[in-house]
Amino acid sequence: MSKAFTRESDAESSDDDDELPEPRLPTGAKNYITPAGYRRLMDELKELAVTIRPEVARVVSWAAENGDRSENGDYIYGKKRLREIDRRMRFLTKRLRAAEVVDPTERDVPGVFFGATVTVEDEEGEQRTYAIVGVDEIDLERGRISWISPMANALMKHREGDVVTLRTPGGLREIEILGVVYQPLD
Repeated sequence: MSKAFTRESDAESSDDDDELPEPRLPTGAKNYITPAGYRRLMDELKELAVTIRPEVARVVSWAAENGDRSENGDYIYGKKRLREIDRRMRFLTKRLRAAEVVDPTERDVPGVFFGATVTVEDEEGEQRTYAIVGVDEIDLERGRISWISPMANALMKHREGDVVTLRTPGGLREIEILGVVYQPLD
């Protein structure tokens, strides 16, 4: 059926069913997260629930009192924004409920595991440092990679001094692990 023949309220209600794509975890895997990552998600949820959503709801309520809602931009945009906020709050609530917090500072193991900060050197002699974090904490600019990423998978269970093979779109590459530390991540 053409979109021209659907009611506007039908289109609006379908927005509520759309979920934000979640970073995928391997089947049966736990949603590991660092304490700092857990705090960030909690802070975002609290900000949405306590500050942002009530303010948007206030604007929608005010706009609804102004009469004709079909051409009221504040009302239409506000309702859409409320749906987006509610969707994000549901996503955060699910992620926090499923999270298993792992503190990297409590690790005393040799080798690379979740929470490790790893310094590597590639074949060209370029050094990089990566922190292995949860799927909700990825930040490539800060060197935060997911524990399920190809780089992390190549490094896992190896130790300082090991040379590991990494599959890349450009082919196989060898990287050497120069250092492994478990430190607090901000």
